[in-house]
Amino acid sequence: MTTTDPAEMAVQVENVSLTYRTTFERVPTFKSALVRLGRGERAVKQVEAIQNVSFEVPHGSAVGVIGANGAGKSTLMRMIAGILPPTEGRIQVNGRVSTLLALGVGFNPQLSGRENIVLGGLAAGLSRKEIEHRYEEIAGFADLGEFIDLPMRTYSSGMHGRLAFSVAVHMDPDILLIDEALSAGDATFKQKAAAKMKELVTTARTMFLVSHALKSVQDLCDTVVWLHKGRLMMKGEPREVVVAYNKFLKVGEDAFSLEDL
Repeated sequence: MTTTDPAEMAVQVENVSLTYRTTFERVPTFKSALVRLGRGERAVKQVEAIQNVSFEVPHGSAVGVIGANGAGKSTLMRMIAGILPPTEGRIQVNGRVSTLLALGVGFNPQLSGRENIVLGGLAAGLSRKEIEHRYEEIAGFADLGEFIDLPMRTYSSGMHGRLAFSVAVHMDPDILLIDEALSAGDATFKQKAAAKMKELVTTARTMFLVSHALKSVQDLCDTVVWLHKGRLMMKGEPREVVVAYNKFLKVGEDAFSLEDL
């Protein structure tokens, strides 16, 4: 049972699981193909994306989320953002959330960068006056030059990422969720993005950073959550968790025991 004062927590994840059902085409055997004239058979598979995960994050924390592809990192972020409801358990979020879960998601490619800044601000709950007040800062941080007035369908992936990141971090969020945002953009922008995230954390904001870049996670975060196949393997000090995760990657799942942690 949690004894921590809920007011001190930015996020509380309590015994959370997410299970969904998906269908796929089962490849027929030669015999069944002859009987069914080659038609495949629809099969249903149940996927346990997140399994009984619990942890708390105080206000002002910078939390790295690591794990192999398919570990459930992005799914967990979408649950914290309120996009995916848990099948079981409870998630309590205290504060305004700004998400950067996929670069450019929510932008209209037919609209200009300028128009998409307004769109992003309205989606975050800001008034047009608030957006107008922050526009120059957002555009200046993205540093797109004349491209700011061109349709976003003309943007490179790096330009998409720069504008998406700039919009997300300037929405005055209490909780910022970032999924692999630093993979886009050049080295100069990555440094600027890292500095901005450190600034947000030092002003008592809370940040979640999902990344395979373990050095960035250690540099930017004060806590790391490690997921594997939807399970919480470890939560703790960044270097300690990263060392355990690297050991796991080297020896393999079958040879690894939680007693080693």
